[in-house]
Amino acid sequence: MAVDLTPRQPSKAYGGDGGAYYEWSPAELPMLGVASIGAAKLSLAAGGMSLPSYSDSAKVAYVLQGKGTVGITLAEATKEKLVAVKEGDALALPFGVVTWWHNVPGSATELVILFLGDTSKGHRTGQFTNFQLTGASGIFTGFSTEFVGRAWDLKETDAAKLVSSQPASGIVKLSAGQKLPEPVAEDRKDMALNCLEAKLDVDIPNGGRVVVLNTVNLPLVKEVGLGADLVRIDAHSMCSPGFSCDSAYQVTYIVRGSGRVQVVGPDGKRVLETRIEGGSLFIVPRFYVVSKIADASGMEWFSIITTPNPIFSHLAGKTSVWKAISPEVLEAAFNTTPEMEKLFRSKRLDSEIFFAPN
Repeated sequence: MAVDLTPRQPSKAYGGDGGAYYEWSPAELPMLGVASIGAAKLSLAAGGMSLPSYSDSAKVAYVLQGKGTVGITLAEATKEKLVAVKEGDALALPFGVVTWWHNVPGSATELVILFLGDTSKGHRTGQFTNFQLTGASGIFTGFSTEFVGRAWDLKETDAAKLVSSQPASGIVKLSAGQKLPEPVAEDRKDMALNCLEAKLDVDIPNGGRVVVLNTVNLPLVKEVGLGADLVRIDAHSMCSPGFSCDSAYQVTYIVRGSGRVQVVGPDGKRVLETRIEGGSLFIVPRFYVVSKIADASGMEWFSIITTPNPIFSHLAGKTSVWKAISPEVLEAAFNTTPEMEKLFRSKRLDSEIFFAPN
């Protein structure tokens, strides 16, 4: 598989005073096309609003920074959900969902959201296509005033005025005094999970921590068809070499920190060896083995896996396949002595998937 796995930063697609929309292109990150994955990032300034839109792809959204509000209208719903979001929140957004995002006026920080999703049923493999409901590129700018007027039961002059009244495209900055509805506390139920506050699925002192999103703690994950996790490893810690054993791709965004990554494919060939840092994205092919070591700052990443309840197999640590294989098989496989086999088996008896520095 001769595909470039080099981690990439996104490019700005559009924006203005209210914020900007960035995306990763399969032309620069070919694995997006191979895996049929889309990746994008929305950044809203104080008072910025992402206008109502829907996408051709199911997605997982992760709030990287700031706090604000997202309006979510599920397919066939009669009322939108108004969800307060903050850093660490993950949301599953199925097909047909209409969303808008807003960063409160006076906010000291930008509201930044990462989107990762499946584009296999989309218009462009490896890239999201978003359909704006209003604005200069809104759907109704393409219909004639006759059709719009008939659809909305308006005079054609009123229909034309309403459709053309929003000159911006995609993102706007609200005028002073212009208000949007407040979030509703109960609307968060089953819609968002804060990965920084959720119960840890893995917690290894001086090693790392993991929170896994699945159909239990975020039910809409089932409709999206993707699993996800937030991983935080400490300074100089290592994430065990491992692979997804259910034919899934791993799509990883580095939230903060930095470190080194190696990926090995068939025939023992190392297909990636590089430094990774905050803001970069890379994809691990199916069944390839990946491992990471953090720099002194530690490292945090958010990943999606192209199955809702992923299963991983690790090749080091007490839960690794080596601990399950019989000693005689290990001796023969490595062509080694019983003494070396015993030494090998005696290591990593207490460590799971993260290894603190010696």
